[in-house]
Amino acid sequence: MENDRNWAGNYPYSSTELHIPETLEQIQELVARNNRVKVLGTRHSFNGIADTVGIHLSLQKLNHVISLDRTSRKVTVEAGIRYGELCQYLHQNGYALHNLASLPHITVAGACSTATHGSGDLNGNLATAVDSLEVVQADGETVVFSREQQDGVIDGAVVGLGGWGIVTKMTLNVSPAFQMSQSVYENLPLVQLKEQLDDIFSSAYSVSLFTDWKEERFNQVWVKKKITDSASVQAKPDFFGANRATERLHPVPGYPSDNCSEQLGIPGPWHERLPHFRMNFMPSAGDELQSEYLVARQDAYEALCAIGRIRDYIWPHLYISEVRTIAQDNLWMSPQYKRESVAIHFTWKADWGAVQQVLPLIEKQLEPFHARPHWGKLFTMQPDRLQSLYEKLPEFRELLLRYDPQGKFRNAFLSKYIVQN
Repeated sequence: MENDRNWAGNYPYSSTELHIPETLEQIQELVARNNRVKVLGTRHSFNGIADTVGIHLSLQKLNHVISLDRTSRKVTVEAGIRYGELCQYLHQNGYALHNLASLPHITVAGACSTATHGSGDLNGNLATAVDSLEVVQADGETVVFSREQQDGVIDGAVVGLGGWGIVTKMTLNVSPAFQMSQSVYENLPLVQLKEQLDDIFSSAYSVSLFTDWKEERFNQVWVKKKITDSASVQAKPDFFGANRATERLHPVPGYPSDNCSEQLGIPGPWHERLPHFRMNFMPSAGDELQSEYLVARQDAYEALCAIGRIRDYIWPHLYISEVRTIAQDNLWMSPQYKRESVAIHFTWKADWGAVQQVLPLIEKQLEPFHARPHWGKLFTMQPDRLQSLYEKLPEFRELLLRYDPQGKFRNAFLSKYIVQN
């Protein structure tokens, strides 16, 4: 298969065939006549969650908006659409999504199926916007999961980890478009979070803290505010002891800020401020690795202090680490399931040998806080430990076996972490 690795280049795929269907009927035919099938989105997962020994499908040609219902505020899209494409359409029509990830080039279906999240105290992950899904099952027939159905199965289906089938169409809830500003502050002491964590994260629509773990402080704080009046445009000169930056910055110290979203408190559309990087910036190969762990918000300060105790094992292998909040949800396999959460993200240098040694140390420090790893990033947690963190996993496993009894959409990742017990 051409381009047989993921975006970062760290994971080689096992499949030798990549098909790029142009219609639903072509997807159904491919699924029906193959024993093992998996979809490749933008290949932004860092582990084997999207791998298969069978055939890969790309939905890149199924990337259109199907309809916009202004009355119910819902948009229906083909599953191959990327957030950058969808955001342009929505904004031109006066609508917005409630949340976006750091990078705008990922597909809507891939992000939702792995509970990719964005940030904000009151903002659920990207999958919480899903109102319905159309999925091609193992026999090639379609099935729809919807919030209008009363069985609650959609809460298990949305974060499906690619185990149900091929998501071909999605309907998302939208809201009226809005304006935002983004200001960056420098040098926030970690100890400020001891008493003021809630005040810090609730001070704006979205707040991101960045640290290289060399010291007990955050190098940068990115504050994204929703503009409601002229007063909300004004950026304060300090932020809980951090000083406002006077020039645009990249989260990784020393990197040029050209590709980053607008800063310095300059107002702009929601879709040009919520991501950290510009919509027209398309990352090529990422010379990095990523890990992320999510803990309950009330445990966040102690969890960060626990990581700080092993900082000397971390920072030599790290580009940057980001800390954000995400609202709780009811999606069975979401790391934010019934838990107001704080995500602790690590962007590593591309040295898996070194990172593989550090991750167990981090996971040990976070074990008392029942940290859940991001499904699409790198972790070394044992399957029994991971499974113990999801109370709805038995029901999710039953649904996978009901809709895909022969394991057509299963792979080594799902077999290891979900199906086996």
